[in-house]
Amino acid sequence: MWLPGQPPAAEMGWAAASIAPPLTAMSSPMFYASKLLSALTQPLAWVALLMLLAWWWLPRRPRAARWTLAIALFLGAGVGWEPLPDALLRALENRHAPPAGSLRGYAGVVVLGGALERSDIWRSRGQVALNAGAERMTAPVALLRQHPHLRLLFTGGEGRLNATGVSEAAQARAFFASLGVPAGQLIYESASRTTYENAQFSAALPGVDKTRPWLLLTSAWHMPRALASFRAAGWNVTPYPVDYRTGATTPWTEYSLVHGALRWQLALHEGLGWLAYAAAGRAAAL
Repeated sequence: MWLPGQPPAAEMGWAAASIAPPLTAMSSPMFYASKLLSALTQPLAWVALLMLLAWWWLPRRPRAARWTLAIALFLGAGVGWEPLPDALLRALENRHAPPAGSLRGYAGVVVLGGALERSDIWRSRGQVALNAGAERMTAPVALLRQHPHLRLLFTGGEGRLNATGVSEAAQARAFFASLGVPAGQLIYESASRTTYENAQFSAALPGVDKTRPWLLLTSAWHMPRALASFRAAGWNVTPYPVDYRTGATTPWTEYSLVHGALRWQLALHEGLGWLAYAAAGRAAAL
């Protein structure tokens, strides 16, 4: 199927041939578990559930209802204090650093999806929209310009429950084309929906040798789980973290319900996700 921003298949050569899913994207229990985990790691959802429980208990157990409501209000207010979730994220982000020295020996850079907004924005507005993780898309372009021997392997299908039929890989192809990245440097994997599938499906692409040295580019807070997943799949990858969310310290006065809730969700999702991957044998020891 031709999508907006795509040249005809005949003009796309090797890059076009590699965008087809290398493996059948079957419904995976881990995929649905990740969606459930995303819901459960939202602190404001806990607040809403506690308030609902307090309302339910009010006619029957008024004392318990008052305590539950007080806990909900305390939790809701505390979510906005940023130093605590920042400390958790900082511990994840400090685990790995970009490689120092020459990148001449690397075959390419594997870029994980997750930095693109919903595909309906692209389809209705004609522009690929980036989210807060935009460095996942912009940093590889700079890498390829500085090191033209590298190839870029973008891996990302459609990770939404209500699928639209447009993968992140299709949007990524339009984005990189708009920046003038040569098509001959690019290869796409469009079936994966989880980090585990990123590693497995990318390794099955034609012409990809996972035993050669590759850079693995993703958000710094996501790197520990991503690196463990790729190495468990047999990839010879070196971390190249981007999209940092924390600095060396966070002032104790920093407070934002919006930013605090997001940071809590990122930290909890990654921590619990790594434990789930390790328990399932999908993450190598680092």
